Amino acid sequence: MIQPFYRLLIELTNGRWSSSLLKRFARSRISRFIVPSFTKIYHLNQEEMEKEIHEFPTLHDLFVRSLRKEARKIEQGPGFVVSPVDAVIEDVGDIKETSEIVVKGKVYSIEEMLGDHNLLTKYLNGKYMILYLSPSHYHRIHSPVAGTVTKQWTLGAKSYPVNKWGLKYGVRTLAKNYRVITELITEFGHVAVVKVGAMFVNSIETTHKGTHLEKGEEMAYFSFGSTVVLLFEKGIFQIDALIQTPHDIKVGEKIGVMKN
Repeated sequence: MIQPFYRLLIELTNGRWSSSLLKRFARSRISRFIVPSFTKIYHLNQEEMEKEIHEFPTLHDLFVRSLRKEARKIEQGPGFVVSPVDAVIEDVGDIKETSEIVVKGKVYSIEEMLGDHNLLTKYLNGKYMILYLSPSHYHRIHSPVAGTVTKQWTLGAKSYPVNKWGLKYGVRTLAKNYRVITELITEFGHVAVVKVGAMFVNSIETTHKGTHLEKGEEMAYFSFGSTVVLLFEKGIFQIDALIQTPHDIKVGEKIGVMKN
């Protein structure tokens, strides 16, 4: 009973008008009045912020806040892959030969997620990792590896919740939500960074310039909590043995190692 009710509720509240209203409010000057309470409710770490709370003119500016340069350390070991976001690692695993992955008991298609059959083959039998950002997390996205951008594209229209309830009761949320996908070629092989929009706010802004990204370099930002899916070409990535899901992680911390 709960599954169809949940889906109906989300469909009714996730239309263009509701998304537009929330986006307009978050970017309005009046939203600055809830910045202090939002900071308190979500226990945001003010010491690592680049600005003071009173300097954020809107709630949106708080969402996309930058951190002090020393707030995050990028692990630079040979072949190290680092977390692109502050998040909870919700799931890790193998991409099946059929292009399927299983997340929270639900089956997703990597082919549908990428929307490009020509790119699919290299990821079959590879690895995936799901990183969920709540509203409390730092919302900027950094490159998990050093590499060259081979392609970047946008898919999807609406966005449904990507928290544990969304993954459990939603319909192919990771594969049908609004998403911006960046594929990188590294010295080891290909990595796809799938930035998945969250409920209400389809806002993923790309910030990097050019085609080369250093490990830890900023790529984009979310305007609200969301999810990043990392896809690794077959045989090039080994997940860190210490990671047991769910696992809290921060930008720059090691999540695994690339191998030839």
